[in-house]
Amino acid sequence: MSGYPRNLTGYGRNTPDPKWPGGAKLAVQFVVNYEEGGESCILDQDPASENLLSEIVGAQAWPGQRNLNMESIYEYGSRAGFWRLWRMFTRRNMAVTVYGVTLAMARNPEAVAAMKEADWEIASHGLRWLEYKDFPEATEREHILEAVRLHTEITGSRPLGIYQGKPSDNTLKLVMEEGGFVYSADSYADELPYWVDGPKGPHLIVPYTLDANDMRFATPQGFNSGDQFYSYLKDTFDVLYREGQEGAPKMMSVGLHCRLVGRPGRAAALERFLDYVQQHEDIWVARRIDIARHWHEHHRP
Repeated sequence: MSGYPRNLTGYGRNTPDPKWPGGAKLAVQFVVNYEEGGESCILDQDPASENLLSEIVGAQAWPGQRNLNMESIYEYGSRAGFWRLWRMFTRRNMAVTVYGVTLAMARNPEAVAAMKEADWEIASHGLRWLEYKDFPEATEREHILEAVRLHTEITGSRPLGIYQGKPSDNTLKLVMEEGGFVYSADSYADELPYWVDGPKGPHLIVPYTLDANDMRFATPQGFNSGDQFYSYLKDTFDVLYREGQEGAPKMMSVGLHCRLVGRPGRAAALERFLDYVQQHEDIWVARRIDIARHWHEHHRP
């Protein structure tokens, strides 16, 4: 259908061999979303309090008011949950990509220092953790440019990946226009990276996930116990690992949030899954920038 902007075909029946390093049968990628302090709050001149991804499932935004319960749930993520996840991954020497909301990172330099100490990739999760669908294009452009500037100031290097998270129709265009990102992640369309046409040449998409994601602890029809989370991650891993052994390796992304899986009753399930991954051979646990650089090197369009 000429002019239709969506690609519903993808790689088709036979996916390309990604040629993962060492002949790995599966690339496993863990994302720690660092958002606490960048969510909606009238202290930052937002119109209402935050209402998403907390223990208060179904919470409503409070126009013009602070929700101190919501704020303290987010504070748990930066004060306690982050450090539990940091210990969990560094103890096992497993690679991590952080989706860092710029303002949130600016408010916790100690956490940023720990990310750098562990050699985690720190990708951009936007200037603020906001819904951009109704933002004017010029305002979103300003936010992206300011996110890059402040991210560079905070971490010592510019972000090479970006996940706006709640993007607008303009987000991808603005990201490509900025020109310094190696990849974007605002897609859930595939299990392998793929290229899109951009004004400065092909632009790489490294898709993310909303299903193998602890956010489902905070949504209707989601996980309500660690066992459900572990079982879902294990089943996902097992299917993709088998497909890789059969000649079609893929990528598995796992989405994590400090305030959600950082709670001890959920962290136990994540620990079991990390140990399960490490029991297997021919697995590449990689940062998203490593996957993106591999794709740039071996799979240019």
